[in-house]
Amino acid sequence: MNEICIEAKEIIFHIYMLQALYIVISFIRMLLGLQYNRRMQILFLNPFHGGSHAVVAEGYAAHSTHTVDLLTLPVIGGWRWRMRGAAITMTRMVRARALRPDLLLTTDMLDVTTFRALTRDVLPPTLPMVLYMHENQLTYPLPDQRARDLSFAWVNYTSALAANAILFNSEFHRRTFLAALPDLPGRYFDHQELDMIEQIATRSQVLSPGIDLARHQAYAPAPRTDDPNRPAVILWNSRWDYDKQPEQLFEALEVLAVRGIDFRLIMAGDCVDPGAERFMLARERWAPYLLHWGYASDFATYSRLLHQADIVVSTALQEFFGIGIIEALYCGCIPILPRRLTYPDLLPATYHADCLYNSLEELVDRLQHAIDHRHRLRRLPWRNVAAPYDWATMAPRYDAVLAEVAAQNRRETEGRDS
Repeated sequence: MNEICIEAKEIIFHIYMLQALYIVISFIRMLLGLQYNRRMQILFLNPFHGGSHAVVAEGYAAHSTHTVDLLTLPVIGGWRWRMRGAAITMTRMVRARALRPDLLLTTDMLDVTTFRALTRDVLPPTLPMVLYMHENQLTYPLPDQRARDLSFAWVNYTSALAANAILFNSEFHRRTFLAALPDLPGRYFDHQELDMIEQIATRSQVLSPGIDLARHQAYAPAPRTDDPNRPAVILWNSRWDYDKQPEQLFEALEVLAVRGIDFRLIMAGDCVDPGAERFMLARERWAPYLLHWGYASDFATYSRLLHQADIVVSTALQEFFGIGIIEALYCGCIPILPRRLTYPDLLPATYHADCLYNSLEELVDRLQHAIDHRHRLRRLPWRNVAAPYDWATMAPRYDAVLAEVAAQNRRETEGRDS
């Protein structure tokens, strides 16, 4: 009987010990969970702080639950100089501020390998780094007669190799960059290291730009009446540059004018050279149709122009995402877009027949159809197509992705140290 009592006491003792061990393990897990999910200090290095690069950087800093410190350089130096020199300048900026971030976030305009080498004594070598690809210099279309400088493409390649994670603004961008990448080292004689490209693919994912769409609501007009005599308003809110092909838009408008179709025109995109002869000639030609010409320098004016338009059109040769199109959709515009690049992914398939085109002839036909049926087409839920890109939705996604990169990096570091 005594032996049985002793065994029972031993069993009870072991049960208590197991329970105590379980409590300790649970407490440790809780502490680790707090560590992994705590608010991070993110250093966002933005070497080309303008356009979509600035929109994403400032928007994320404003909407993230993490603390996001921005270090930026202006676009006035030009993208080529930024890709060559920003790593050196930003190293000096980091040293001057004595920052201790939990994670580095940067864009395709930074030479990551040079930056990491120059900051090796002030930033931990295990500090995770995330590369956001707005564009790349391997598949970006070039003007006629311009040869591609592969040194910039090589910066994109080595930066992706050095990053813990690579985020692309669209699946189209991710797919085309990874498909073209093997030809970059593949043109050389030996040691092409093509297996490294698969590592880039494994560490890459799509994270669309966040956009402050809700801000447009303050400039929405009162609901319109369907006046059949009101001319349709066509909007262009792309850059005036070779890769956006404004001349193709004007060719289509000429056909519409010959057909006797009445419309009005808002040309609200930025222009690289506002004094260019072709720019001034186009303004003179379309003066009778114009409601607005030139870059809208303040947000209120820009938003009112988007709300005023019925149709937004693109003729782009290059578009890795399309923030301007999403903004126009949010403001109720009917999109007429090329059936290429990222555009088919932006629109639900049910809208492709009315909104996408393959040729100049189809562009003209889609525009005329949108003009003739604009009152019906404008009632479609275009805002619902755009709304998922608002920062209210996107900021938590950014936070979660970056927190997981940091946690994964921590697990790998602890695994190597154990």
